[in-house]
Amino acid sequence: MNGKIIKGIAGFYYVNVEGKGIFECNAKGAFRNAKIKPLVGDDVELEIISEEKMTGNVVDIVKRKSEMIRPACANVDQALIIFSVKTPDPNFNLLDRFLIYMGSLDIPCSICFNKDDLASDNEISEIKEAYKDSGYDLFFVSAKERVGVDSVREYLSGKTTVVAGPSGVGKSSLINLFCDRDVMETGSISKKTERGKHTTRHSELLYVGKETYIMDTPGFSSLDVFGTDTDTLKFYYKEFEPFAGECRFRTCVHINEPGCKVKEALEGGKISKMRYENYVTLYNELCNIKKW
Repeated sequence: MNGKIIKGIAGFYYVNVEGKGIFECNAKGAFRNAKIKPLVGDDVELEIISEEKMTGNVVDIVKRKSEMIRPACANVDQALIIFSVKTPDPNFNLLDRFLIYMGSLDIPCSICFNKDDLASDNEISEIKEAYKDSGYDLFFVSAKERVGVDSVREYLSGKTTVVAGPSGVGKSSLINLFCDRDVMETGSISKKTERGKHTTRHSELLYVGKETYIMDTPGFSSLDVFGTDTDTLKFYYKEFEPFAGECRFRTCVHINEPGCKVKEALEGGKISKMRYENYVTLYNELCNIKKW
């Protein structure tokens, strides 16, 4: 019997089998001997111990399509990065870090902005303008008003999606709506810090139905620049591409070089100033890491 690991706690693995439910399983000693640890998201073969008690053993792991370290999970098809438009205000530098991290793992990514009912049309237009050429699909939704949720649910259908973002942006509320049931505890915003209280304690897959899974992750307030360096960072900013090929120097990193067409495009309003400033901040951070 085949299934997918949706959660691992204290040495037990909980495996969802389509049409049958969730089995509590141990992993065979052979995995430990081979220093292989089953991951949430692994497609596995089960040896059933008891159909009545829904218990079994994981006897084999199907070859992984992908593997993430943070959070530790396998076979993710895509990522949905959730931020809020307001309360708290979006930290676009942190958003770009999420996008770069997922991009470094070759995981397709989209951005979902929640709480659009709290934002003005002008604020939403500014975000759309900043990310219009970034290569990422944008969703604007309101969990409170239940607006825009169906389009995101369609994006999730038939895929295993990792959902990430900082605390307080309404991830848990949205996931409950995507699943059409209360599967996540929802938190509140701290009035002192305007940050969300953490409600996700560990990574797990939530079964939505019809081979559709959501992996929620703990809220991040910071994220290192994973998977890139000073030479490759520029490739994660797709809006640079139409201009980068015309730069005077092939190795141009679009910071201080003469004849930089990306800088000219920035000055001409063809590239988002906010996105470019994020790029420079991250570039300088990577330079400091290299020096250290």
